[in-house]
Amino acid sequence: MVNIEDFIKRLEIILDYYSLNASSFADKIGVQRSSLSHLLSGRNKPSLDFILKILEVFPDVDLYWILNGKGTFPKNSEQFDKTVNNVEQVVKQNIPAPPSADIIPENLFSEIKIPNPIPALETKKIENQNSAKESDSTEIDKIVIFYKNGTFKSYVPD
Repeated sequence: MVNIEDFIKRLEIILDYYSLNASSFADKIGVQRSSLSHLLSGRNKPSLDFILKILEVFPDVDLYWILNGKGTFPKNSEQFDKTVNNVEQVVKQNIPAPPSADIIPENLFSEIKIPNPIPALETKKIENQNSAKESDSTEIDKIVIFYKNGTFKSYVPD
């Protein structure tokens, strides 16, 4: 019998390994997003068809590993124990996060939007056009650009 909680943990390990969110994973294996959502929440159990679709699209996934935690993931990995590879062992490996992990989607089914990189800004001294109304103390000290993902960049004129 498949332990659903452990199966969900192994499924999340696969998502992390391939740097996929739940919606892109569902699209990739050809299942409805709601089916994967119900499975990840523990509401539904995985069907044989679901397991076979994972194995077809991701050949590195071992059948025995995804079902009961025995075997290896990825299949040809030498860093894992050859006899038993349970979820706790995989978590203890401290596998580094993919480079895009600093951008976290709002939820598992939202699309990840990576901001376009901004080239270095040229700073120019701006002439005060309203010199009669304002004094020269209105020089730019710093420009800060805030991104939606919580990061920011500061530019200081020379």
